[in-house]
Amino acid sequence: MTVLVHAVVSLGMLIVVPLGLTLLPTRTTSNRWWFAFAVPGAVALWLPRGPVSIVLASVYFAGTLVLIALAARHFFQHRTISTRQVALYTALVTPSIAALALVAERSSYELFGFNLTVLSLTVAHFHFAGFAAALMAYLTADGLAAVSVPLGTAIVLLGFFLGDPVELAGALVLTTGMWLVGWNLWKRSRRADRTTAILLMVSGSVLVLTMLLALSWALGHVVDTPYLPLEWMVATHGVANAVGFGLCGVLAMRREGAR
Repeated sequence: MTVLVHAVVSLGMLIVVPLGLTLLPTRTTSNRWWFAFAVPGAVALWLPRGPVSIVLASVYFAGTLVLIALAARHFFQHRTISTRQVALYTALVTPSIAALALVAERSSYELFGFNLTVLSLTVAHFHFAGFAAALMAYLTADGLAAVSVPLGTAIVLLGFFLGDPVELAGALVLTTGMWLVGWNLWKRSRRADRTTAILLMVSGSVLVLTMLLALSWALGHVVDTPYLPLEWMVATHGVANAVGFGLCGVLAMRREGAR
């Protein structure tokens, strides 16, 4: 399971996030600077826990703080908040949560009392349910769809501290938002070229299954209902969201932008 989680996170750090940054209005003249932080972060994943991996993970954390600075600059330039801007700022802030969890996990430190497995999954979660989901909400949605993704992500995060019922509520809100985003992706596919349409349809379609799995997981921790074991959740929900939704979605939006 560890190898699969690390592969998913590496995909987020080195491909999904930098591609996604090119689609945002906060981008700088070049996003090549991102790799100066992301490559050390990705290397940290594959090294044994210890001083070297801690330093490399900390470099990545510093890079995610640059994204927060870009979000702050965008806000002070515009001085307005819309539902889409909430999604935009969520996309820029959530990688820092992932990076902080990575530093703690590489340090063998149970941050806020969470064990190392939970911290490792948090790194993956906030690259995709955080950055990628909020990014797609910003690019494709408005109103309820745009705000429910960041709201659901925030409630799920609170659920880590307040208990499983809160996490279930967050999963319900997040699922609603993700399905609305998926529907918008399907609608966009009708007016796209063939390759882009396929990418959009894949990105929107996988959300039906992956979010049902997320709901069953959250529900099973509140009431006695069946849910997949953790290893299978990573292999199904995690991989499908990372590749099917995150990667295909970002590639589709890049193709739209190029046209």
